[in-house]
Amino acid sequence: MKKTVVIDVVGLSSNLIGAHTPFLERYTKAKNLHTIAPMLPAVTTAVQSTYLTGATPSEHGIVGNGWYDHTDAEVKFWKQSNKLVLADKIWDKAKKEDPNFTCSNMFWWYNMYSNADYSVTPRPNYLADGRKMPDCYSEPAELRDTLQDKLGQFPLFQFWGPGANIKSTKWIADAAVITDELYNPTLTLIYLPHLDYCLQKFGHDFSKISKELGEVDEVVKDLVAHYEKQGANIIILSEYGIVPVSQPIHLNRIFRQNKLLQIRIERGLELLDAGASKAFAVADHQVAHIYINDASVKNQVKNILEKTPGIALILDEAGKKEYGIDHARAGDFVVVAKPESWFTYYFWLDDAVAPDYARCVDIHKKPGYDPVEMFMSSKPRAAYKLLRKKAGFRYVMDVIPLDATLIGGSHGSVDTPKEFHPVLITDPALNAEDKKATDVYEVIWKALTKA
Repeated sequence: MKKTVVIDVVGLSSNLIGAHTPFLERYTKAKNLHTIAPMLPAVTTAVQSTYLTGATPSEHGIVGNGWYDHTDAEVKFWKQSNKLVLADKIWDKAKKEDPNFTCSNMFWWYNMYSNADYSVTPRPNYLADGRKMPDCYSEPAELRDTLQDKLGQFPLFQFWGPGANIKSTKWIADAAVITDELYNPTLTLIYLPHLDYCLQKFGHDFSKISKELGEVDEVVKDLVAHYEKQGANIIILSEYGIVPVSQPIHLNRIFRQNKLLQIRIERGLELLDAGASKAFAVADHQVAHIYINDASVKNQVKNILEKTPGIALILDEAGKKEYGIDHARAGDFVVVAKPESWFTYYFWLDDAVAPDYARCVDIHKKPGYDPVEMFMSSKPRAAYKLLRKKAGFRYVMDVIPLDATLIGGSHGSVDTPKEFHPVLITDPALNAEDKKATDVYEVIWKALTKA
């Protein structure tokens, strides 16, 4: 099989390629630049799973970055086991056809416990005293040590949160090159998250994102140079484009006001009790799953949703099937925001009683996605907390604001202008055209099997 690399530049859309990305502008003129129709949901884990399986969420089961686990009665986000993806991956097919085929998965999601030959993914080290230490997980296990010896500790706090910057993306790119030099895998998958941060914070305000565009452009340039020397087929793509937003929608607050939400009070702060609620929302960017524990309120919930400004689609069973998201993990209703709107997980009505995790970067405890984690409420407070950490005291890094209006960009919807669609950049010989997300699998397969 032909050596191939797939470089996932998160958030890249055609209207970002230009003066601020000189390499990509030159590169695309010599290649095929096409777009991919946004799939539902247009979020990281679902789209990546579709690219690697050729299947829809109805088949592979990844209905979002998180969902409600009916058995545990808990909302779970950003789980990592590849066993959650319920369809064969492209490397499964390749291994059957070519016993010499190998795959390197550098930070694409659901990266743990797959049968990819080489993999690296974020995995913090949670200590007994409550501290969270930067780290990563790899297969083989010694690859983690090799990479961190050469590149330094994986910069977890630059991968997500208010400190997110080019450092984590550069680390991943460098790790991919080192892994390529060590093992020479047939297929390499590389995740470059850098644009995700600035675009969600500022939308397409070039006065604020031009630096970030230039930074990721340089990383892509270096990767392309490396893989061109290896004679590899190169595919550059993205999972979604990010559209400007200005209207957060607080579904759980609306459900609470209609007496559908169950709240617990602990230490004077409020917590959402999903298992005891009649209905609640799991927010995931511009998509939300509405789970109903009491069937008698289903019509009431639908009426509430129909009256809520900013909602474009309310999908029942027939609607979910039409959009390829009718899986047991999906909500009883799946709702999609209008292009200018997005969904928060917020359920409290008074910031004074918001849960302690609301002001922290805590992607696993929050019952929904929280992009406001990229902002910091107080740099002096953060500095004080870091001093406590260095002095060995217990601390809570509670520096995240509770202001959803800060967010300038979002994704997840299928109803976006073409200039905001994800991109697919390939060699002309692959004859790629504008595609659906399910077609990307065949584009990668064609690159692997092209003579």
